[in-house]
Amino acid sequence: MIKIHYDWNDLEKDINYLALKVALSGWKPDYIVGISRGGCVPAVMLSHLLGVPMAPLRLSLDDLDNCVTDCGMAEDAYGYGQERAKNILIVDDINDTGATFQWIMKDWPDSCLPEEPRWQSVWHQNVKFLTLFNNASSDFSDVDFSAREINKLEQDVYIVFPWENSRD
Repeated sequence: MIKIHYDWNDLEKDINYLALKVALSGWKPDYIVGISRGGCVPAVMLSHLLGVPMAPLRLSLDDLDNCVTDCGMAEDAYGYGQERAKNILIVDDINDTGATFQWIMKDWPDSCLPEEPRWQSVWHQNVKFLTLFNNASSDFSDVDFSAREINKLEQDVYIVFPWENSRD
């Protein structure tokens, strides 16, 4: 396994790049959702650069009993009881297997009007996904914004983020 030590300078450069990428897309989030734990740091940084609020979402697929369904976020995404659906940018450090984003795409409809076909038009329209690293071999191939790409089928890589222990 190859370890990539991603440092604070790399993070700052990539966050600036991603903020510019989002701004140039013409799409602006009403708020940013940071997936705990790895998505919270980049989400806060993007929140400051884009001038929009940030909210955390506690989600760990290693511990499904501690994942929290956020019905309010689901209602915002769908536009339930509102004039319009809110634009939400979901941020994580890495799209590794795709399971985290797939969980959200299942959980939010399940918690807010699960039988509505309009949910399919929510994803990648008013709800977009952003990661620092995108694994090209992930089961979730639809990340809207990413700074770097890896392919774990071609090379076994582990990213050591600056907020983690080095795990050497």
